[in-house]
Amino acid sequence: MKKAILGAFFIIAGVATSASAQENIVLKFEDSQRIDYPGEIVLGTGKGQPKEEWFRESGRLQVRNIENATITPFLPTKAANTGAAVIVAPGGAFLGLAIEEEGYRVARWLSDHGIAAFVLKYRVLPTPADPATFRREVSDMRTGKRPASFRPPEKTPSDALADAQAALRHVRSNAALYSVNPNRVGMMGFSAGAYTTLSLALANAADARPDFIAPIYGKQDAVMPPANPTPLYIALATNDPLFWKGSTGLVESWGKAGGSVEFHLYQNGGHGFGLGEAGTTTVDWMEGFRRWLEVNGFLRDTQ
Repeated sequence: MKKAILGAFFIIAGVATSASAQENIVLKFEDSQRIDYPGEIVLGTGKGQPKEEWFRESGRLQVRNIENATITPFLPTKAANTGAAVIVAPGGAFLGLAIEEEGYRVARWLSDHGIAAFVLKYRVLPTPADPATFRREVSDMRTGKRPASFRPPEKTPSDALADAQAALRHVRSNAALYSVNPNRVGMMGFSAGAYTTLSLALANAADARPDFIAPIYGKQDAVMPPANPTPLYIALATNDPLFWKGSTGLVESWGKAGGSVEFHLYQNGGHGFGLGEAGTTTVDWMEGFRRWLEVNGFLRDTQ
């Protein structure tokens, strides 16, 4: 059960839990300072959001009530640079972001492997401004005492999609500054970030069309892809309690529309395995993603 709520802890609102599982849930919230990395770029300002809060839950850094959408660059060394770029969208049920597990750590992995990465801190739905109220509601929700006053939306909110589009436009228009190829800019997202990533491709805006997408442990329902769908990379686990229901509708609809698809379904890993869950084959899924980029020509030959 713990893995079902890793990183995107808010998403437990959409998962039915047994009484025994609820009894075993122990929450530990800690205050945290905002994390500032050099070069963070403000993309847009939220309207009417409560004050942004950074905190840790079970040791994992979270941020909610996003005041300003931003992207933070993690750039490879000149010698290692492949010319590819990935916008990274953390998950959090559109109620907050697992900014470290599914953001900064992923971006560092990519930059260490020659791929420019940009962590997108996108706008989410508001939750109670008072930290004590918010934490009490999360605790009550997770232990089955009572529902919270907030719930995940059914689809990508318009603000999150707008922020993803703004991020893509920014990276492309500043490609020379970041030493990336403007024709090799894609997006990767986790859970709610996977929704946002897929929504970016489905919106198919002329000036904000990604060159590739990687929705990781996201919804697998069939969609109506645009003409000439962008290459798609998917990874999730069979024991994901949220998004693996035995359906490959997304894969099938993308393929029928003429899009190329790589689909990895892991035996174990649960929901929220981030860079990989120890003791499962998800531990090297990122290397598989890097190889997929290479095989599809998104990385220059560095031999």
